[in-house]
Amino acid sequence: MQLIEKLSQLSSQLQGDLFYRTDDARHQTMRYAYATDASVYQELPLAVAIPASEADLRLLIKFAVIAKVTLIPRTAGTSLAGQVVGSGIVVDVSRHFNRILELNVEEQWVRVEPGVIRDDLNSYLKPHGLMFGPETSTASRAMIGGMVGNNSSGLHSIVWGDTRKNLLAAELLLDDASSVRFEQLNEAQFFQKLTADSREGEIYRALNSLLTDATNQQHIRDGFPKKSLTRRNTGYALDFMIDRDAPFDLCQLLAGSEGTLGIITAVKLQLMPLPPAEIGLLCVHFADMVECMEGNIVALAHQPEASELVDKYILDFTVGHPTYQYNRFFIEGDPEALLIVEFRADNLATLQQKAQALTLDLQQRGLGYAYPLVTGAQPTTMVWDVRKAGLGLIRNLPGDEQPVNLIEDCAVSPEDLPAYVTDVKALLAAEGVHASYYAHAGAGELHIEPFINLKTPEGKSKFRRILDKTTDLVLKYNGSLSGEHGDGRLRGEFIGKVLGQAVYNLLQQTKLIFDPNGVFNANKIVNTPPMDSALRYDKVLDGRTISTYFDFTKDESILRLAEKCSGSGDCRKTEITGGTMCPSFMATRDEKDTTRARANMLRQFLTNSTKKNRFDHAEIKEVMDLCLSCKACKSECPSSVDVAKMKAEFLQHYYDAHGAPFRASLIANFTKSQRLGSYVAPLYNMIVETPFLANMVKTVAGFAAARSLPKVHATTLSTWVKKQNRQQPKQQRRVYLFSDEFTEFNDTDIGIKAFKLLTALGYEVIIPEHLESGRTYLSKGFVKKAQQLANHNVTLLAPLITAETPLLGIEPSAIISFRDEYLDLVDPSKRVMASKLAVNTLMLDEFLVREIEAGHLHREQFTSEAKHIKLHGHCYQKAFHLVGYTEKLLSFPAGYSVEVIPSGCCGMAGSFGYEKEHYAVSMQVAELVLLPAVRAAAADTIIAAAGTSCRHQIKDGANRKSYHPVEILYDALLP
Repeated sequence: MQLIEKLSQLSSQLQGDLFYRTDDARHQTMRYAYATDASVYQELPLAVAIPASEADLRLLIKFAVIAKVTLIPRTAGTSLAGQVVGSGIVVDVSRHFNRILELNVEEQWVRVEPGVIRDDLNSYLKPHGLMFGPETSTASRAMIGGMVGNNSSGLHSIVWGDTRKNLLAAELLLDDASSVRFEQLNEAQFFQKLTADSREGEIYRALNSLLTDATNQQHIRDGFPKKSLTRRNTGYALDFMIDRDAPFDLCQLLAGSEGTLGIITAVKLQLMPLPPAEIGLLCVHFADMVECMEGNIVALAHQPEASELVDKYILDFTVGHPTYQYNRFFIEGDPEALLIVEFRADNLATLQQKAQALTLDLQQRGLGYAYPLVTGAQPTTMVWDVRKAGLGLIRNLPGDEQPVNLIEDCAVSPEDLPAYVTDVKALLAAEGVHASYYAHAGAGELHIEPFINLKTPEGKSKFRRILDKTTDLVLKYNGSLSGEHGDGRLRGEFIGKVLGQAVYNLLQQTKLIFDPNGVFNANKIVNTPPMDSALRYDKVLDGRTISTYFDFTKDESILRLAEKCSGSGDCRKTEITGGTMCPSFMATRDEKDTTRARANMLRQFLTNSTKKNRFDHAEIKEVMDLCLSCKACKSECPSSVDVAKMKAEFLQHYYDAHGAPFRASLIANFTKSQRLGSYVAPLYNMIVETPFLANMVKTVAGFAAARSLPKVHATTLSTWVKKQNRQQPKQQRRVYLFSDEFTEFNDTDIGIKAFKLLTALGYEVIIPEHLESGRTYLSKGFVKKAQQLANHNVTLLAPLITAETPLLGIEPSAIISFRDEYLDLVDPSKRVMASKLAVNTLMLDEFLVREIEAGHLHREQFTSEAKHIKLHGHCYQKAFHLVGYTEKLLSFPAGYSVEVIPSGCCGMAGSFGYEKEHYAVSMQVAELVLLPAVRAAAADTIIAAAGTSCRHQIKDGANRKSYHPVEILYDALLP
């Protein structure tokens, strides 16, 4: 039987899903989505399995044995050494194996499945005063199974320990599909295991023979890094297993084994009490990197919770970043390196004493030049976020010379760091290579990311050469080749050099003891392929230019924008962590619905397609299908991979090849239909409100039957304002109001209140001549039409709009087009005009807050009556950091209190929530946070939402009316 037929048979037996077909776009999309992780490697898997139960896992193991294929266990796929990239069957346990099974508060342990996310687990544990300590920079999406596989450590490992230290027990399936439990064993239990007539017994006997051999023990003692180095994670942890004073515990070996010994089904974790509430970060500024490493040694003597490095490269990429520019508040001057030293205490005074003692010590030694202390939960989180975003931020480096994961996981003792860094700098200088240095100085492990062009033969030669030469330094300082990121297929080739061939032979024997047939993640750690094979950039774009409608100059090209995705998986966080990116993934938990998958799919086909129109691929269409174009990736992704922009570009090219679908054209031309409807408003509204007639419309349009249709207003906003302007007295300050396509025809009452509010506050309001914003065309990929509108609007508005006479908008998605897409859409001759227009285009909320801060508006103009408001921010407001303005505006009346709902996208996303095939996902997104929060609000609480789609979703999903902030403030005006 051919392998494809065997896979088909396996698929029919599984409760979960198996994607293996080469003739099906969804199957191919899933395979491509799992072809990469956060490393530099890429390999198309034979299949992707999404097991739904332990029975599925057993079936997969038995199939792998018979079919002679390997299973690649995977959770979040944030591995940096290619651990979850391979040609076998990827087994993604993140979707179904994500339950917290048991919690014992008194004994401080928890039992969980491997797909539980570390930060989500700690959110669950927090009310009990407990937490799981190991904390990777990817903790918002890193899962416990992956943390065990890599023996993850994280920011606070010098105090909280690594995963191995906190792993009490593990349940896993062996290569015969039998279930075992690893944990500490007393002598009687160990003897029982040794004499068991089972696969487990075979493993214990073989390991015992290997580990009790005196020659082997001496090789292990001689070969492994010195024990004072806590970040030693090279190969299998045989050095932990020969300590005969400790109970025999195969969890020690399982941690760091990278899924090569079995498939974990559950683990029992040691918990710790929550640390003291007061947190302070002493941010020590250095003009020199080696001096910073000397300062780190001093810092460690003061027993901090963490000591982390951030270098100039990372800091420079926060300048002008859509999100991280706001995190620079603590930076003084232009440091070469920052050492972020964390202290915790029960009170602020003790915290300040600790920080002051370190500051004085450093100053007396002449180390550092600035020592700001940052305290408080929010400010310290913002500082740590810069450190955690390191890899993603430096991916903004222009050109093909990019940071690569290579020597970023080598570790030495902290006291050796100054000399080690000096040596690495010299090594890289000899190769003509720059690098970024950051991360775990306190533990002796710096993430050193050399900038190498892996698209060239010389770059690939440097890639190998630099790792080879660095291993000499690791040996020199008796360090570890891997500290926490693992060996995978990147460093496995050099383990024999670092640990010695005798130890490497023992590692190979260990693998054979557990997995003689290569069932589990073959060719990782041992017997790996060459470290410079199967690289992500083995194929490069040929000489043909990719023509685009958007201007991608600032990103170098659409391909370079897609390539900026580091694979770090920030887009895989959940609603528990918060944020907006990526709403469809939060609902489906499907890898293909991540920003990462979409960027990778574009990169794959733009690089490798042989078609004249490289966008003409059903796989790209499939992966873009559930993108809501929320824009969150533009700001929340550290690399600012703007998938919404790339999706619009793709759709236009796809339409060029296949023509535009009827429904897409219908939605894009929404303004035209609403304009016609406004002429016969009573008839139009009767149709959309009569169930039988409305359902006919929905059926023809392909809309969901459960979705209500928008009504039109009998008068357009621009017509109403023109009538008012004939009677409006001249005011001192003129503003221009953009009557977007939604406010003009559907939400006219809101526009009228905006006009009345502004005039009551002393502004002359003019609606200038303009066309629709083009948002409906952009959302459905009609970029050419949107381009025409952008050019016309810039021509019409640019001469009028200045800082003194700004352009104000009511609907976020429409007005923000001027600050976002227009800049990359207009003709080159209009770009300067567009830029000036963008600077002076504001949300009405934003404008009024600026006027309040300038002292032009006063609380006495508004009621002092007490009201409570729950505010949901529109995605574009969040992407451009504008929700804070709305919160300030609604808090301006003396008695008004505002609570921002910690929601992401509402799920409506323009037409997305109308479309019948997307309706279920739309509601799933809304039900994550928004709708439950609205339903839980008291009847007298005002629900605020600036977006017309958001208000529509709240009405349909919670049967509750929500209000635009302008309406709320207008109603608060005193007569």
